[in-house]
Amino acid sequence: MIQKNSLLEVADNSGAREVLCIGLLGGRKAASIGDIIIVSIKTINPKGKVERGKVYRAVVVRVKNRIRKSDNSVIRFSSNAVVLVNNQGEPLGTRVFGPVKKLPSGSFMKLMSLAVEVL
Repeated sequence: MIQKNSLLEVADNSGAREVLCIGLLGGRKAASIGDIIIVSIKTINPKGKVERGKVYRAVVVRVKNRIRKSDNSVIRFSSNAVVLVNNQGEPLGTRVFGPVKKLPSGSFMKLMSLAVEVL
């Protein structure tokens, strides 16, 4: 579960490496996979598209907390990760690294098509 002030890694090639969660959309206390959060860029790649300190939206694609699938199997990732998106929900990067849990209700289809592995 992602809360405010959580440090997350970025799973795309937008230029950010690490972000800080500064807000959750929908009035929630915690975010899980598929939720949109507001992040501030903390660490960048010098040749990237984003700037340090700027505020962006991001979709949570991996969480350390256990996730139970519909067939009662359990998935657990080794890190908390997000993908930066614009206001329309399109990813800022052109690649998504690492496994991505299938996002609920068919949202973010472009993001899932860019992922290497969808669980």
